[in-house]
Amino acid sequence: MREPIALRSADGCPQGSPAGGGCHANCGSLAGVTINASGALAEILAAQSGVISRQQVLALGISAAVVDNKLRYLRWQRLQQGVYATFTGRPDRMALLWAVVLRAGPFAALSFSTAAELYGLAPRPAQLIHVTVPRNQRIRPIPGAVVHYSHRLDQSRHPVLLPPRTRIEDTVLDLAQVAPRFEDAFDWLCRAIGRRLTTPAELRSALQARPRAKRRAELMIALADVADGAQSNLELRYVRKVERAHGLPTARRQAKIVSAGHSRYVDNLYEDAQLAVELDGRATHPPEQRWDDSHRDNDHASLGIMTVRYNWQDVNYRPCAVAAQVAGLLRMRGTAVQLRRCGGSCTVLR
Repeated sequence: MREPIALRSADGCPQGSPAGGGCHANCGSLAGVTINASGALAEILAAQSGVISRQQVLALGISAAVVDNKLRYLRWQRLQQGVYATFTGRPDRMALLWAVVLRAGPFAALSFSTAAELYGLAPRPAQLIHVTVPRNQRIRPIPGAVVHYSHRLDQSRHPVLLPPRTRIEDTVLDLAQVAPRFEDAFDWLCRAIGRRLTTPAELRSALQARPRAKRRAELMIALADVADGAQSNLELRYVRKVERAHGLPTARRQAKIVSAGHSRYVDNLYEDAQLAVELDGRATHPPEQRWDDSHRDNDHASLGIMTVRYNWQDVNYRPCAVAAQVAGLLRMRGTAVQLRRCGGSCTVLR
């Protein structure tokens, strides 16, 4: 359990203790510290989850002897070299993050999966804390952390958010660079856009500032598809492997349909044919969701909209069969379609 730093009177003793010597030496008294300095210290601690660097303490005019006294008598604890928690007990996650970024220096920023954690994009905290420092800065290894170097940290560091972190666009693009597959890279983009933390246009702008970025051309195309409404890996695969690869007409993505006063959205709507193509990327489909899907399909049918549904296996492993079926339904409902083969093994024209 945390024991916060005690509030002190002007003479440096804990509030409520007798003035002029009533404070025992091992309390780590802040005697000699001005009221203004004490207020500044409280502000820093409030902003930094009770964590402070030695440089910050000394800059307030508090002597090194006071700091050492606090540590000696276990009123403070060392979290990183030159970085202290001003409370007893186990530090929480935010205190650990502050300890790493303060240890890394005044221009450092939490980054990669750690920044994603702060933005609510990571499903769980990573074991190692990621921090980025300017390329011209060299620091010793930080326990429990991975240090990255960047020549453009002054541009990618968020100007106001605390603890310091990279901007959401740079965080997402950093993670896209280290993702093992394009699908994983694209998923980071979808998460940030889906949570309304950024937009495809802002991500494209950030990507344009990285001429040497890995997968740059492919990510630019993917962002254009996201701007058109593709909101998941499965939807992107449908656009690329089914629709575009076989010459199907372009559907309207995330099309709004109003039925009985309720607004719903379908993944792909071929408006001329009134054909809706829904995509389900989940491995399992809960019974209650199946009922919701059935009710939605019934509502669509009352408006003259036919609905077909495909899952990950269909789109990923049977794209030619899906394209042939969608083309047949479009033709049946009056839309002219000129299919083309996606490759040598394509079966749509056989």
